[in-house]
Amino acid sequence: MNRADSTFDVIAIGGGLAGLCNAIHLSKFGKKVLLIEKNEYPKHKVCGEYISNEVLPYFNFLEVNPFDFGAVKINNFQLSTRKSNLISAKLPLGGFGISRYKLDLILSEKAKENGVVILQDTVLNVTFLEDFFQVETKNKNSFTTKITIGAFGKRSLLDVKMARSFIKKKSPYLGVKIHVKGSFNKDLVALHNFKGGYCGVSKVENNAINLCYITNYATFKKYKNIEDFQEKVIFKNKYLKELFQNSEALFEKPLSISQISFETKKPVEKHILMCGDSAGMIHPLCGNGMSMAIQSAQLASKLILNYFNGEIESRKELEKQYISQWNRKFSLRLKAGHFIAMLFRKDTIASFLLQILKKLPFLLPIIIKQTHGKPMKI
Repeated sequence: MNRADSTFDVIAIGGGLAGLCNAIHLSKFGKKVLLIEKNEYPKHKVCGEYISNEVLPYFNFLEVNPFDFGAVKINNFQLSTRKSNLISAKLPLGGFGISRYKLDLILSEKAKENGVVILQDTVLNVTFLEDFFQVETKNKNSFTTKITIGAFGKRSLLDVKMARSFIKKKSPYLGVKIHVKGSFNKDLVALHNFKGGYCGVSKVENNAINLCYITNYATFKKYKNIEDFQEKVIFKNKYLKELFQNSEALFEKPLSISQISFETKKPVEKHILMCGDSAGMIHPLCGNGMSMAIQSAQLASKLILNYFNGEIESRKELEKQYISQWNRKFSLRLKAGHFIAMLFRKDTIASFLLQILKKLPFLLPIIIKQTHGKPMKI
């Protein structure tokens, strides 16, 4: 690879939602973008696979229509406690279900169409010197760029190398996901609680049902395997028992991910602009992490373009504005998500809350709005 081929305006490390949306947005304005992703597309990921409709104006701007690829419209919400008490509500904005297998593939194809270079490789090292980044990979590639976007997900080798504060703390959470075939209302997203965790349920394309749950490791490790845990813990919630027992698995085995961290992260580290889960994770109980990743990409891309066109005069000002705008947009949402998740981990409080919500059902959409935004402005 010659020098011209190894120099880019922007390098996005990680090809999930945040990395891909940044790449599409920036390339739309003529920027030379390299996206480095360790996995091949398409690939299933542990994810709730529900997205709030707040992202649709931005998807339209990126020229991506999820409904052309089988996305399922969702307008209703259900929540149950460990004791199977149930409450329902209309989603204030509504949303849609689409698998990461499908959505990431669609976005990667759009990025390529825009001229983005997508490289399947693993970034080992990023150094910043004299206002440029040097990015080195496992396959001995070396690239130079003015801007680096960190979109490498929940936790990665780079987090360890950068000694980010959250990575030093052991996280007690693990996530499990499976697609199944069975009976479930396509217009519904449900969150069912069980001891030590909760499970999200919604339909995605091809009439598949996504079951994705998160639990703490202390609860899980008491059981010999996933099947044993499901039978003895998850099935205590009658809605989950019915779903799991009356459906047929579409995966050979469930996908799982450990060490999921909800610790506070910094939006900028060593001059890298962090996006998506690399910048901060909302509790899946609030079901809006995908939307946050997409919104953080728009936020970063707009500021990066302003930096390149001279409206933002220095890197210091770019970083300052990104941190300020990221915190303004997401910090309260994350705090609300942590607080709501904490309340529902406590049985007595969860049951009490549900009784209040049943008597005052108008409160549930108000609570949902605390972890969801308004339709994105272009």
